[in-house]
Amino acid sequence: MRSSLLAAMRRRSTLVVAAAGLATACAASVVAVALPEDNASAAVVTAVATAPAPVVHSAAPVAPAAPAAPAAPAAPAAPAAPAAPAPAQQEAASRSEQRPALAVTDTSPSGVQALAKSIVPADQYASFANIVSHESSWNFQATNPSSGSYGLGQALPASKMASAGSDWRTNPETQIKWTLGYMNDRYGSPNAAWSFWQTHHWY
Repeated sequence: MRSSLLAAMRRRSTLVVAAAGLATACAASVVAVALPEDNASAAVVTAVATAPAPVVHSAAPVAPAAPAAPAAPAAPAAPAAPAAPAPAQQEAASRSEQRPALAVTDTSPSGVQALAKSIVPADQYASFANIVSHESSWNFQATNPSSGSYGLGQALPASKMASAGSDWRTNPETQIKWTLGYMNDRYGSPNAAWSFWQTHHWY
């Protein structure tokens, strides 16, 4: 009876140990052999009760997610093309570019004298100014009723001043340039022209 019970217990312990693992089975067998038959069953039960439970490994570890690639920087937006001017604006700008600049804004005697100072050499200006003062009193529209001479330098005929510019009738700057050129060509300089004028009262 005891032998049968012991054999049954051993078979049962063998099955339990097989489920727990090879190491536990070896330990149970050693205990069963070393203890007397009366205590063998108790030792086997104790060994089974105290044997560590088999570690059940979970599925293969999940690999960590790869870090997300940094987003590429956005390309800078292309600058917007400037809007084309309206046809009316283009036409107005074209007319403005074609219009000649006004050469003289102050045509008073003092304004014309200031203009002459910017054209006539400084060492010749006093003589130039003396002649113009006697001839026209710095009036660019002065006209001699008897001879028809005209302008600051009293050109005769007046049309000779066209060699300095087509606006000779209305532009004091054109008349100053022509008168200075006349003095240089005929007398060599305004100073020499003034010397002649003081003797003859004309030039």
